[in-house]
Amino acid sequence: MADVSEHVVVARFHLAAGPSGTATNLHNVYALEEQLASAIESAGAGEFEQPQFSEDELVLSAYGPDANRLFAAMEPALRSFPARPASVLLRYGAYDDPNAAEQLVRL
Repeated sequence: MADVSEHVVVARFHLAAGPSGTATNLHNVYALEEQLASAIESAGAGEFEQPQFSEDELVLSAYGPDANRLFAAMEPALRSFPARPASVLLRYGAYDDPNAAEQLVRL
């Protein structure tokens, strides 16, 4: 688990139903996961967490000391992923800190 003092970036993508859905192709999801992990590591911006899936949503989370720097590393890959609607929450504090400032970015 991430250090509680770290910032959090959480991206949420709506997944289309059925075999022709834009993001249901696991190959595309794994490619995105690899791009994000590589970009975050290259930027020295933080740590990428294991993706979470539900029937209609993909949630990608990363932790680091600076949410803006983390999002800057992730943004190109997130914007290139075709599933929509999508949004990214930048949380300037620990995920469970009720006083942490937040910024919502629509993709």
